[in-house]
Amino acid sequence: MSNTENVPVIITQNLTKEYVRDSYRVFALKDVNVTINKGEFVALMGPSGSGKSTLLHLVAAMDRPTRGSVRVLGKDPTSLEEEEIARWRNEHIGFIFQSFNLLPVLTAIENVELPLKLTNLSKQKRLEHATTALNLVGLGDRLQHSPRHMSGGQEQRVAIARALVTDPDLILADEPTGNLDAAAATEVLNLLSRLNREFHKTIVMVTHDPHAASFAGRRLHLGKGELSVSAD
Repeated sequence: MSNTENVPVIITQNLTKEYVRDSYRVFALKDVNVTINKGEFVALMGPSGSGKSTLLHLVAAMDRPTRGSVRVLGKDPTSLEEEEIARWRNEHIGFIFQSFNLLPVLTAIENVELPLKLTNLSKQKRLEHATTALNLVGLGDRLQHSPRHMSGGQEQRVAIARALVTDPDLILADEPTGNLDAAAATEVLNLLSRLNREFHKTIVMVTHDPHAASFAGRRLHLGKGELSVSAD
């Protein structure tokens, strides 16, 4: 049974991202129209260079469209100043990277605590929230471990805990299993599925892997920057 609530979290209208290289115009995205509702788990599929990551970056206001519009949680993030964008993103969006993006000199709990340093929480409260997030992803016994003392799957779970620690409305995952072996990938996908199912997190996951996409409730397909197929 779907846990979607028919409340739009993401709405794009004719969303286009164009790059000009020498005399060539390259469309990373072209006139993409999509609506993703609260509580959905959507897999965004397509080959390399199809515009999947570009769409994710536009939703997270990590890039700006050439034309068209994107509304996230009822707001046009491109209308915000840079400082406002950073705060808005930190409050509402959890981003999971393929390469984990953990700081090697910090422990797991210190990495997870980082987004909370932009809040008014005390140090004690930040560590409490970080501990809760790490417990949620099954790493409560790895709080003081540094990334170099962890497996790839554990590193990605730390990255997921970091994305969750601010209790975001939207989780964006860019090839979250791309650097993992099959067993670790399944572990991460089961975790994302649980976050969607039990905690009703809205998740958009970029992937080229049909197995990973099978964990999502809906699949969107991008090809050459255009949304070509949608399958429930």
